[in-house]
Amino acid sequence: MSSLTRPARTARSRARSPMAAPQSFLWTRRIILTLLAGFVLLPVYVMVSSSLKPLQDVSGKFQWLPSTLTVQPYFDIWETVPLAKYFVNSLIVAGSATVLSVTIAVFSAYAVSRYRFRGKRVFTVTVLSTQMFPGILFLLPLFLIFVNIGNSTGVALYGSRGGLILTYLTFSLPFSIWMLIGYFDSIPRDLDEAALVDGCGPVRALFQVVVPAAVPGIVAVSVYSFMTAWGEVLFASVMTNDATRTLSVGLQGYATQNDVYWNQVMAASLVVSVPIVVGFLLLQRYLVAGLTAGAVK
Repeated sequence: MSSLTRPARTARSRARSPMAAPQSFLWTRRIILTLLAGFVLLPVYVMVSSSLKPLQDVSGKFQWLPSTLTVQPYFDIWETVPLAKYFVNSLIVAGSATVLSVTIAVFSAYAVSRYRFRGKRVFTVTVLSTQMFPGILFLLPLFLIFVNIGNSTGVALYGSRGGLILTYLTFSLPFSIWMLIGYFDSIPRDLDEAALVDGCGPVRALFQVVVPAAVPGIVAVSVYSFMTAWGEVLFASVMTNDATRTLSVGLQGYATQNDVYWNQVMAASLVVSVPIVVGFLLLQRYLVAGLTAGAVK
């Protein structure tokens, strides 16, 4: 008899445990999480539903359920504006800016983290202080610099992909350096010393020992640099022309003087978001580890 009632007593004791959360808390948490999920997913639903509607349905009174479903906007977006060209431009610019930013940041952060040199503190403070200024302050100086360089040397930086890549480095590189400094500081120096004892030089020790251990931090920096360059609008609207225009600026082409193709805007916005979403899902575990590593030493 006692053996049969023992599981029931154990279940009641667990239910009455002072460490267990009360039912009111559990229901409150569920309600709040449901509201937050609805708040986040509502814009996504509006975008998806609007991209599957004819233009007259999107331009009129908003309807939660589409009266007519069509995928024609996903075909029209490539003809209304040269979206494929803008996509290639954004991919080249964002990819090149990410590769350059991460490469330079790895060497710079490793030097600051592992070596002592004159002006080290000034360098780190200067790198961090650049994040205090809004980007619009650099717009006019960079514009004048690129125009003067083009007039003096014939190198056309203004209106070119190379000029836009250099522009993106001005605000992605300082953050990348500062973030990797903290990550490299969290990696034990014994690994470097062991590699040096085994006959590796500093550069070889960096790539064979430190970089593999710093993959999460490097991935986090890469994702940040790519996302920043992919969705940037201010500099891209000034530093590009019709041949080098990126997606963030090219989406404005769906708004004409006579009408705004809202269904195509929503469809194009979903299409250009695919690389970011796919990349985030594939690199999510590295991104979370890279953002949290180095925070506590």
